[in-house]
Amino acid sequence: MATPLHVCHVNLARGFRGGERQTVILIEQLAHRYSGALRQTLVCRPDSPLIDQVRHLDVTIVEARNALTGHFGIGADAVHAHEAKAVHWAYLHKRLTGTPYLLTRRVPQPVKDKWFNRRTYGSAAYTVAISSVIEQHLEALAFTRRIARVPSVFSHRPSDLERVAELKARFEGHPVIGHIGALVDRHKGQRVLLEVARRFQASHPDVRFLLLGDGEDAEALHRESRELTNVIWEGFQPDVENYLDAMTLFAFPSRNEGLGSTLLDAMDHDVPIVASRVDGIPDIIIDQRSGLLVPPDDADALEHALDRLLGAPALAEELKDGAREKLVQFSPHAMADAYHALYVDMAEQ
Repeated sequence: MATPLHVCHVNLARGFRGGERQTVILIEQLAHRYSGALRQTLVCRPDSPLIDQVRHLDVTIVEARNALTGHFGIGADAVHAHEAKAVHWAYLHKRLTGTPYLLTRRVPQPVKDKWFNRRTYGSAAYTVAISSVIEQHLEALAFTRRIARVPSVFSHRPSDLERVAELKARFEGHPVIGHIGALVDRHKGQRVLLEVARRFQASHPDVRFLLLGDGEDAEALHRESRELTNVIWEGFQPDVENYLDAMTLFAFPSRNEGLGSTLLDAMDHDVPIVASRVDGIPDIIIDQRSGLLVPPDDADALEHALDRLLGAPALAEELKDGAREKLVQFSPHAMADAYHALYVDMAEQ
């Protein structure tokens, strides 16, 4: 029997956001699709939420508080760095052990031409972009090697029918405009959505705005919306799939976005979407086909699009159909197969 390929995933993030969810989905898919032919290790912080998320899988956990720790005794064939701190870890690990690594770039901002970036990106066997705009940024760099595009995917987690029924009963008689994202306004644009909620409080008093997530702007956003009786702050919730099934529309007014994998989950749960036309989002949302696109930081446009969809059920159904067709390009098994091919190539170099 051939020795299983050993892949070491590295994610040193403190919290659990879109990139961490994608890390979990990839590990799960690789475990299911390549059982017996692939061994997986996860390097993460000792307090990382990732540990509980992969506990049910045959994955070795190595705890590392920073890029300087956790390097010895792993013996992997390939390392996959899933976020910025992990890139530093992978670069040092290559210097220490010679293990090749790839990195996944998830943010839309161009990589700065700094000495350390030239070293870490230039030493990677592959640099992976999750969207076309990130791929373009990477291609413009003189110090990147081979570039691949592997988009983020929908999680396809099954809903709990009893929990969904509870949520629907809670909002009975109220159309729900939902939003899921870290409460970081400079990134996710929640203040734009709150402005729409202020206007809807008078024009659409039955509509409720349901926002899931936590983050550095939570206290300020809660304070700024105290007078809005139509806004519900639900905090971080692990069962977003159940909330999606209770939503009428999904609003995503991001100011910048690498791709927007949360949109894929909304599409997978048949929730019509209004999102910003920014960065990687148009890779997912084709305007008038799989959702509606509006300019970023434009409350007027967002208000008009949400009002239009609430009053046009036929259009909402058309967008659902288009979203289901678009989702084929973002399946979890396709992501796993794409990364597995890169790992094999790295191990054979």
